[in-house]
Amino acid sequence: MGKFISFPSLLFIFFFILSIISSSSSSSSSSCPIDLSYVETFPWDTSLCREPVHKDCCQTLLSLFGIGTAQHLRDTLNFQLPDANSSSSCLSNFQDRLSAVSVNSSLVPQCFQNSTQFVADPKGCAGIITIQDWFEKAGPTTARLNDSCKGDVTGLTRCSSCLDAGLKATTQLLGIDPNGTKCFHFAVLYAAGIANELGPKDLSTASCMLALPLSVTETGKSSDNLSRKSILKILFGSLGAVIGVLLAVVLIITYRRRDKRRRQNAHHEEFVDSFRATVLPNSGAKWFRLSELERATNGFSQRNLIGQGAYGIVYKGTLSDGTLVAVKQVVNLDSQGDEEFCNEVEIISKIRHRNLLSLRGCCVTSDDTKGRRRYLVYDFMSNGSLSDNLSNSWRSNTNNGKTPLTWPQRKSIILDVAKGLAYLHYGVKPAIYHRDIKGTNILLDSEMKAKVADFGLAKQIGDEGQSHLTTRVAGTYGYLAPEYALYGQLTEKSDVYSFGIVILEIMSGKKALETTNPSVVLITDWAWTALKSGKVEEVFEESIRREGPKGVMERFVRVGILCSHVMVAFRPTISEALRMLEGDIDIPRLPDRPLPLSHESFSSSVGFNSFTSGSQTSRPSSSTRSAF
Repeated sequence: MGKFISFPSLLFIFFFILSIISSSSSSSSSSCPIDLSYVETFPWDTSLCREPVHKDCCQTLLSLFGIGTAQHLRDTLNFQLPDANSSSSCLSNFQDRLSAVSVNSSLVPQCFQNSTQFVADPKGCAGIITIQDWFEKAGPTTARLNDSCKGDVTGLTRCSSCLDAGLKATTQLLGIDPNGTKCFHFAVLYAAGIANELGPKDLSTASCMLALPLSVTETGKSSDNLSRKSILKILFGSLGAVIGVLLAVVLIITYRRRDKRRRQNAHHEEFVDSFRATVLPNSGAKWFRLSELERATNGFSQRNLIGQGAYGIVYKGTLSDGTLVAVKQVVNLDSQGDEEFCNEVEIISKIRHRNLLSLRGCCVTSDDTKGRRRYLVYDFMSNGSLSDNLSNSWRSNTNNGKTPLTWPQRKSIILDVAKGLAYLHYGVKPAIYHRDIKGTNILLDSEMKAKVADFGLAKQIGDEGQSHLTTRVAGTYGYLAPEYALYGQLTEKSDVYSFGIVILEIMSGKKALETTNPSVVLITDWAWTALKSGKVEEVFEESIRREGPKGVMERFVRVGILCSHVMVAFRPTISEALRMLEGDIDIPRLPDRPLPLSHESFSSSVGFNSFTSGSQTSRPSSSTRSAF
């Protein structure tokens, strides 16, 4: 008679198998869903990413990764990866594959500065996630893509026709979502992964649609069918002349490159020396070594990335003493970028106020190994920016995990910003004008106290008797005072205008500009219309309508409308606005407003291009190079 396995033993085996299955499922969920083995076999031009690294290396690596993304679309009908874990896994695998073909894997974090750029996001382009979404949004342009991008696209005519069809599809999508940043990227993926039946791993598809440079052995094949004997005669007959010309060209290029590098290094060494000798001693800021910041941010890893804008990339860091900091790397390293960097250090060194973000330290490098880099180090604001906390209202179809701001929090933030601006205008001599007051430049600490940040565009009045400056227009469209945007006339009331826009954003949960309608609607025009018709409660965001006293909330809206009046003379100073908000003085009768900015008579005379924006949306060019 055979022996039976006891019930406890069966139970143990059952749970053991279950744990293995669970572990396997868990690990697979975060593994890379893309087969990247082609990186080692596909005939791409690896020389671009070997020492010395060519300027087109990053574009080449993005295009190379695009083959896998397009194949993933072809296999799963999903445009991007499901989550951040799978994206990180794919980039890690991509690094290993590059190492196998003798390409420095450290190029990946340099070229792929945001690891979540490949993660599915409805905000990327018109809400497109799957191929079905594409068909619904791209509409008739899909048929043209299918026709223009099918088969072998070798040759300039066939390739240009395909790319032109991709641009038409992109224009269609941007008409639906003007803020879409991935529309052209999606058009490229669709063309390579779906429209072309040969697939993204076909040489002509990768070269044309993904703009991937191929190796010399593939691109150098002759199509004229000359005999080997004829080619040898031509080569040997011209060998002497070619060698002489090549040597001369190499010598000239080498000399020019060395001379250019020498002049660049000399310029930046001069900048570093001047900065440490003149700016830094007066700022009270600590001089950080680059190695300290690298340790603090885990090598500026993607996991530490907390923000990215037109002027810099921000990382979260932990100093050796445990202090949490935000490290901003300035990305614009031309002469203007150096000017704004020095300006921010000098401006912040002169201010000390609880509602202004102070500078903890900075770092400047200019050497051959690390390159030219500029860093600013601030205290870390655990609750992010005001825009982060209003984003639930702006993007009602998403959930970023933040609860809506309460009325007491909104009231406190508005008063904090007013106090910070009042200090800039009256607490220091000469006065400082910020020039870029907006939600992303207002940071919130652990207690939801607001601090005004980012002084890269700030200006200090040179003469206390001056009433205004005439200067280059800089800032963000929607927050710029009209007289400043049109004529470059900067006064203290330019900041007041921006502050008024921010008040109305906080009170209503709406954006400064509403672009979903056929015409652009400015938040002040909308709030003024609601107030004038006796429906001021419509300005209050729904979540706070029952929280606070209506009279106080209406007072804040009225101050916001008054501060953002198009006529400078009707705006209060920031100190007057603060006293109105606190109820110390009465609000004057609100004057009538001119025609709204959305009126056709205004739109015809002032276009969007008249303004300088701090966060412009990039559009695809007509170049034959892919914007993947």
